Order: sequence, then C-alpha cells, then structure tokens
Amino acid sequence: MGRVEFVLLLALSMSLVALSIDAVLPALSYIGEEMRVDENRRQLVIGALFVGFALAQCIFGPLSDSIGRRRSMLFAVGVFLIGCLVSIFAPNFEVMLIGRFIQGLGAGGPRTLGVAVIRDRFEGSLMAKTLSLVMTVFILVPVLGPTIGQVVLTFAAWRGIFWMYVVVALVAVTWMWLRLPETLPPSRRHPFHLGRIGRAVLEVVRTRVSLGYLLATGFIYSGFIGYLTSSQQVLQEAYGLGVYFPVVFGLLAASIGVSSFVNSQLVVRLGMHRLARGSLATFFSISVLFLIATAAFDGLPPLWVVFVAMVPMFFCVGLLFGNLNALAMQPMGHIAGTAAAVIGAGQTVISAGLGSLVGQSFDGTALPFAAGFCCFAGCSLLCAYWAEPWWRRA
Repeated sequence: MGRVEFVLLLALSMSLVALSIDAVLPALSYIGEEMRVDENRRQLVIGALFVGFALAQCIFGPLSDSIGRRRSMLFAVGVFLIGCLVSIFAPNFEVMLIGRFIQGLGAGGPRTLGVAVIRDRFEGSLMAKTLSLVMTVFILVPVLGPTIGQVVLTFAAWRGIFWMYVVVALVAVTWMWLRLPETLPPSRRHPFHLGRIGRAVLEVVRTRVSLGYLLATGFIYSGFIGYLTSSQQVLQEAYGLGVYFPVVFGLLAASIGVSSFVNSQLVVRLGMHRLARGSLATFFSISVLFLIATAAFDGLPPLWVVFVAMVPMFFCVGLLFGNLNALAMQPMGHIAGTAAAVIGAGQTVISAGLGSLVGQSFDGTALPFAAGFCCFAGCSLLCAYWAEPWWRRA
C-alpha cells in the first residue's frame, strides 16, 4: 500500500467517530421533538457515543496486540454497523442511546488502532508527520459533516443520517478487507489478558511523559467537546443561523485541517516540542481574551468576535492533536496497541466528562464553552509543563 492510500484509508476509518458526531448535529432538534426530550438532554446523543468510544479503546487496543491490527479493525467496524441499525430502529430515546453507545464501541476501534498502526510503522517526528497528514484528511469530516447531515435531512428524516453511516462503514470495511496490511507481525504479539492491560495502565501512569501529555491532550479535548455538544444550540439557535449552521461550523473546523497540514510540513524541521509549546501558549492566551470579550457582551458577543477568537484557537488545536498524542506515545513503542488504548481511553474519559459538563451548562449564551476553553487550556499547559519542562529547551 502506497503512502497516499495508507493515509486515506486510515483517515476514512478513523473518521467514523467524527462523522457519527458531526453529521447528526443538525438533526438533534428533530430527534428531540420526535422522542420528546428537552434541548439539553438531547446532547446525550453525543455523550452516549463518547462513553462507548472510551470503553472501546480499552478493548480493541489490547485485542490488536494479541490478534493483530487488521482483524481487530474489521471486527470493530462490524460492531459500529450493529450500533447504527439499533439506532435506526430504536422505538424510544433510551434504545437509541444504547445504539449510540454501540456505535461508539465500534468507531473507537479504528480511531485507536489507526494510531497504533502508524506507531508500528513510524516513530518520532515521522510519526507526528504521518498523524498530521491523516488528521488533514480526517478533518474534512467535521468540515463537511454537518452539511452532509443537513443535505440528508432535506431528502429524508433524521434516521436517513444513520443509513448514511451504514454506507460509509461498508465502504471502509470493504477497503480494509481488500487492502489494509497487517503491521504487527506474530513475533511482536502478546496474549490478551487483563493482567497485561493492568500492567500497561501502570506503565503509562508511571511514565511521566506519557501521563503528562495524556492529561494535557484530555484537557484540550474537553474544551473542544464542550464546544461540540453545545455548538448546535449556540450557533444555530442562540445566534439564529438556522440552515447556515453547517457552513459556519465547517469554516471553523477548516482551520483545524489547515493547521494539521501545516504541522505535517513543519514538525520534522521544528520538532514536536517547539510546536506544542507555541501552540499551547497561544491557545491559552486567546482563550483568556475570548472569555473576557464574551463576558463583556453578556455571553453573546458579535459573531465576528467568535470567528476572530475561534479560528486561531482551532488552528492551535490542529497543531496540538498530532503532536501531543505523538509525544504521549513516544515511550510506548513496545506496547503500542495497549498504550494507544490506555492513552486514548484516558483522554476520552477526561474530555467526555468535562466536556459534557460544559454542554449541560448551556444557558442560551456562549459563556459556558468560552469559560471551558479558557479553564481547560490553562490545565493543559500546566500538565504539559509537568510532563517535561520543554520550554526550557533551545
């Protein structure tokens, strides 16, 4: 498999999570009306998926260390398809949430194993570069996801979005079946048992670099998920964007894709530490100014202020995703699959919990997610410094 096809396949398989989140955002109000749930409770459509996503990483990472990456990814996409069907035929909101949980279980497999596959083939700056290239393609999903969901809604009810998930998953699993190579040879595999998972958890926790960057990434994700869970309410309802919500959402998300590509070009020359240092400091500084501006306008600053603040913040997020994950994984090459699972699960548990708190705090303004960005950016900066004081380096 050539480099371009390798990047495209991993981006498609890893994007099942992002597609499951972003394409359904324009349908949340319709789901809430049909299933008679209030506007904050309907955010659980996103939250349930993240719970399954967190658990999946604890399962599929160690499983792939035992039976190989390829078979584990194929099995995970099969689980995702089952979750889609449960949600499609759900008679009530509770059953739908079960389907979303199963979707998260399935989508979490390729998302975690994609990182492990990259770690199998690359290390150091080359690993960060490849991750950034995957993220560059991957980010097309958040950019286009809400628009795709809105287009589906013009021709079908909200369940049509879940049928679209089925089609994309079938394309991904067929492509994997035909083309994905196995990157973990039998000589490097380990038996699947809970004791080994426990030891991997302890190794990650005891390795200051991995734990510090795990926490730093988890906090960055927390602010981002807080925005994701409340973006439809803030942009579409509070700002009255209506059908233009996918356009604004996509423009904001595009800055992450641009920065991921920029990172892939710069990381080998400048190094992960220097890019992470500058991005975290810039992100925190802008988030403080954004919070002050939001508070000054009673929670709803002009939309142009939101753009001026969030475009560079999201640009920094794109730089941080690849670099912080690569830094966390760097000492874990000997247990890449299990370590990717532990690190990914830890990040998801932190971000899903804290991000959901931000979403549930929605009060008709942008103030909760602005405060979340500021608070979590500061926490991330402290955790990264604790991991290793890289700003003292040349």
